[in-house]
Amino acid sequence: MPEGHTLHRLARLHQRLFAGAPVRVSSPQGRFAAEAARLDGVILGEAQAHGKHLLHHYENGLTVHVHLGLYGTFVEQPLPVAEPTGQVRMRMIGADHFSDLRGPTACRILLAPEVAALRARLGPDPLRPDADPEAAWSRVSRSRSSIAALLLDQSVLAGAGNVYRAEVLFRHGVPPMLAGSRLSRQDWDAIWADLVLLMEEGVRTGRIDTVRPEHDPHVMGREPRRDRHGGEVYVYRRAGMPCLICGETVLMRDLQGRRLYWCPHCQAG
Repeated sequence: MPEGHTLHRLARLHQRLFAGAPVRVSSPQGRFAAEAARLDGVILGEAQAHGKHLLHHYENGLTVHVHLGLYGTFVEQPLPVAEPTGQVRMRMIGADHFSDLRGPTACRILLAPEVAALRARLGPDPLRPDADPEAAWSRVSRSRSSIAALLLDQSVLAGAGNVYRAEVLFRHGVPPMLAGSRLSRQDWDAIWADLVLLMEEGVRTGRIDTVRPEHDPHVMGREPRRDRHGGEVYVYRRAGMPCLICGETVLMRDLQGRRLYWCPHCQAG
């Protein structure tokens, strides 16, 4: 599932390509046709993201809420418009580009109170300027759940996914199964600041890189990572391989239906 930086990257792209002008909106697939008719020709005021949710705010007071889920994708192309291929849920046509949305978990219209309710259910997003890390710390510091579980709870902290979860805990030597109530405030502040840094870099580059410069492949004399997810990482999807720092075998276990990766030595606590 795309992590929060992907949605912020999309929001910034759609803001640049479509905002401030009327947008032609349609649903070649048909499943969003009635909703698209309410938006067709209306000016897109702003595109923004909160966690893993993309929000297109139109000037008629309607908002399109998109959650990509596991299979959703947007594809942007320059005009002229091409014939739809595959199941295009929503098509947006602007002055010089068009964008096709396929396979989202959610694509629906929300009114302003519904947008407010959605955002109220989400924790602070490290990529948003209005984020309040104190709100997340309040939830974390009172919880008996593991910090690994809490970092994926979108009501606690919005946007971080499995990759950022594993990597930020490794970078700060935090045992993933440590209860949130036992995490120090110093460690929390470091984790939050690091997520801001790493996720903003993800928005800029379009990939997740978490390895510090001194551990880059060319510095360490190792082969670059070859993985469809891209990016240089310490532990994510490296189960059974030696830790880049200490050489201990990276471990993996299932936690609430997601795979958790960590180094038992570097994250011993």
